[in-house]
Amino acid sequence: MITLRATRATLAEGQAPLKVLWVREGRLLPQGEALDARLGGLLRRTLEEARFHGEAGESLFLAAAEGHLLLFGAGEDPRQAGGRLAQALGRLAFPEALVEPLEAEGKAYPLAEGLYMGAYRFERHKSQAREKALTLGLSGAQEEELERARKVAEGVYFARDLVNEPPNVLNPEALAETALSLEALGVEVEVLDEEAIRALGMGAFLAVAQGSENPPRFISLRYAPEGAKARLDLVGKGLTFDSGGYSLKPTESMAAMKGDMAGAAAVLGAFRSTALLGLPVELRGYIAACENLISGRAYRVGDVLKTLSGKTVEVMNTDAEGRLTLADALAYAERQGAERLLELSTLTGAAVVALGEEVAALFATEAAWGERVRQAAERAGEKVWPLPLEGAYREKLKSPVADLKNVGDRQGGAITAALFLAEFVGVPLVHLDIAGPAFAKKAHPLGPEGGTGFGVRTILETAQSLAAP
Repeated sequence: MITLRATRATLAEGQAPLKVLWVREGRLLPQGEALDARLGGLLRRTLEEARFHGEAGESLFLAAAEGHLLLFGAGEDPRQAGGRLAQALGRLAFPEALVEPLEAEGKAYPLAEGLYMGAYRFERHKSQAREKALTLGLSGAQEEELERARKVAEGVYFARDLVNEPPNVLNPEALAETALSLEALGVEVEVLDEEAIRALGMGAFLAVAQGSENPPRFISLRYAPEGAKARLDLVGKGLTFDSGGYSLKPTESMAAMKGDMAGAAAVLGAFRSTALLGLPVELRGYIAACENLISGRAYRVGDVLKTLSGKTVEVMNTDAEGRLTLADALAYAERQGAERLLELSTLTGAAVVALGEEVAALFATEAAWGERVRQAAERAGEKVWPLPLEGAYREKLKSPVADLKNVGDRQGGAITAALFLAEFVGVPLVHLDIAGPAFAKKAHPLGPEGGTGFGVRTILETAQSLAAP
């Protein structure tokens, strides 16, 4: 547990059991220099003797007459600096520390956000949790910056927790119950059961769900504050576990499939933060939640499915299930009056092959909408890269027996998946394929191994941009 508080005290003036000084390219920052002057140049001499240049995350611990000091390498990115520092402090025993400003006064938000991100832990299933309280005073910070960072972090934590939950705990019904918990924040939530889903005609969604004993749930959310200046509709992929169905995944590929609902988690996390922040935006969200498993009822390769839109799809790979559930969710969102759509999904391994594990693929049916989301992601510090919706590849999805196939060939798989989704919606659509950055296989500057909450901050920045004058 981490608590951030703003303070006007400088390193030279303030009292704390530990003081954190930033080092950038071998040099102290202004407050560090002032403290060093009071210490008679001790810090500079120590830097020179230890040949400490302050590479990102590098640290040097000192016990001086002033008390305990931590010299910490800042690097170039304030968010990552904050994340690394939070992790380093988590390994120490100090309950409190005073942290030097990294940027000019009034610009503490990225550092604060990074501190929250780096402090995250998921230990609810461990018999002995290691979490300990830590209070950080951020010199020169403003309370509103820290409060905003805390509320954004709550949404990211919410999403990370969902992705990290094991699939025997977080099934479709449990995901729906979690969504219902947002009603306490003023979010309207509607959950449709299997009978209601069938009555709507979501044949593709139901086909994916039918192999599991755990029934599907379709989740609709609405946050509509008085005076909302814009509307944003979100769709998140909600596969709480994906075995691949009869197109079975190998064990090593299945290990992270509890996180195949990371798109849904990002949507829910964004709703939580939006409500906490009180953003003047009407937010709508849609999640088709189910499991893709094998049984005597499971859907098969060769099946032809009728979607909510009326279009038919020939199943050529049961492991291309996410696009089937999303086809019905997107069509439903448009029926509800969506003016523009932002959809997030761990959709294809092809996106990971193309862009690696840290960058999401961005596809847009309208250039201006795509650029708005891309800029929002950049401000949020989440990496995305635009890929083309190459119209010629639409031929790969042609079926001899239905309107579409659910996969093309092995070439350009992320593009054909995006083209498939675009078939089910007429309003501007941005599809973020977050298969790479949604789940970290090892610890990173902004958090531990596991769910990253990727997408929450991009959604928030996009929503704020729509509400701006």
